[in-house]
Amino acid sequence: MAHPGGHLSITALIGVPEVSPGDNLAGIVAGIAPRFERGDIVVVSSKVVSKAEGREVRDRDRADVVADETVEVVAQRGELTIARTRHGLVLAAAGVDSSNVASGSLLPLPLDPDESARRIRAGLQTTRDVTLGVVISDTAGRPWRVGQTDIAIGVAGVTPVVDHSGTLDRHGNLLHVTAPAVADEIAAAAELVMPKAGGTPFALVRGLGHLVTDDDGPGAVAIVRPVAEDLFRHGSFDE
Repeated sequence: MAHPGGHLSITALIGVPEVSPGDNLAGIVAGIAPRFERGDIVVVSSKVVSKAEGREVRDRDRADVVADETVEVVAQRGELTIARTRHGLVLAAAGVDSSNVASGSLLPLPLDPDESARRIRAGLQTTRDVTLGVVISDTAGRPWRVGQTDIAIGVAGVTPVVDHSGTLDRHGNLLHVTAPAVADEIAAAAELVMPKAGGTPFALVRGLGHLVTDDDGPGAVAIVRPVAEDLFRHGSFDE
């Protein structure tokens, strides 16, 4: 894998229409992006993916919708629920959101964000005849940290994690567990130009072509830690 050249640009794609069920997101992006280069990465907000896939629900109790999206309740305090979703993600309210939708509506996550990313990637590569990557992002809180940041919940054509285990640092120390979740880093960086109330659900990241793959790759599922390896779920225990 080649190293980056040291220059990175992140550009919001402006002029996005209101997304409705059945809309072709690849076509929308292709219509507003001035040009693509090989190795570009398109970051897509999960909200527009859910809207295009008809996931928006109206006039339903929020608790019921959250329960539908919940595989396991991880923590609960009053009306706040932290839940594990069918995707393996641990999110407040199981990722169900009420922002950027009509009053009285709720927006669950896409059913299969990796598959959604693959479809968007295929559509863009067919339309523009260029190899690129797609990251679908969503906002998540972090234990022991105030605030939220975007993470990658769907990935196609991008290496999600770069494993440096077994390599040496500049001082000759052997690296054992160093594995940056670069797809999450891309999602978080793109969020800086995708304000929540700004109507900018797409961003173009350029300069990370070394992370873009010819095939779709393993997807964001590769970033989800298996439940059996989740020490925070089990607390302190001896094997």
